Amino acid sequence: MKGFLGEFLGTFILTLFGCSCVAVAVLFGEYSSIFQVGIVWGLGVTLAIFLTRNICCAHLNPAVTVSMVLAGRMKPSMMPGYLAAQFLGAILAGFVLYGLFSASIATYESAHEIVRGTAASVDTARMFGEFYPNPGDAEVSTVSLPLAFAAEAFGTFLLVMFIFALTEDCNVGRPSETMQPMFIGLTVSSIIFFIAPLTQAGLNPARDAGPRLVAYLMGWGNAALPDAVGGWLWVYILAPVVGGCLAAMFFKYVVEPEMKRHNSCGCNN
Repeated sequence: MKGFLGEFLGTFILTLFGCSCVAVAVLFGEYSSIFQVGIVWGLGVTLAIFLTRNICCAHLNPAVTVSMVLAGRMKPSMMPGYLAAQFLGAILAGFVLYGLFSASIATYESAHEIVRGTAASVDTARMFGEFYPNPGDAEVSTVSLPLAFAAEAFGTFLLVMFIFALTEDCNVGRPSETMQPMFIGLTVSSIIFFIAPLTQAGLNPARDAGPRLVAYLMGWGNAALPDAVGGWLWVYILAPVVGGCLAAMFFKYVVEPEMKRHNSCGCNN
């Protein structure tokens, strides 16, 4: 259970900050651009890492944890505790989010004649879990399950690859330890800018499953799920893990050896 508190607290913080900015955008019309929402998500990730990296590895994402184990950067015995902490932290964030905005959600539903649990209530359910196509861009976005899976896997591939690169000792171009959380946060923001119009850019199974469970329990029911064929499991749970694992193998067997080769031949001196 080493690192449980850090992973729990960090995942809680990033999920709360990120989902709350989506809630404010939906309910109050703030954060009207994807740039604003993406920056808030990146700041949430940055602050969560700064807060917790001295008491855990600050993965804060099951896809990152699985990737680290696969790449040999973390003992497999530590994985269950990390995963449990991440999902529990995200669930707590979902309940806190609902507690803070429940009255505003009810007012919004009443004003827009939305019955919670119906298909129309996806408009408010997206504050908790992700949907494809993004309900905010549904008129111009046609996203099938395979495309959504590919988008989430590719986005997580980029995220995990940059995490490895930004923290790898043999990468002479990596930022200092003080700056690493900021660059990881900027990576999250950058990925959101182009993936979110398709799938809302989950990139994190815990961040999606935790608040989505809360929405399911708080009256949205099946409306909290993106489709009727279990697509949310494929797109928001499995796809990030697949993308992260592919990134871990790509970095370990392609990028890292090339970095070490360049270091040994003096190419970076």
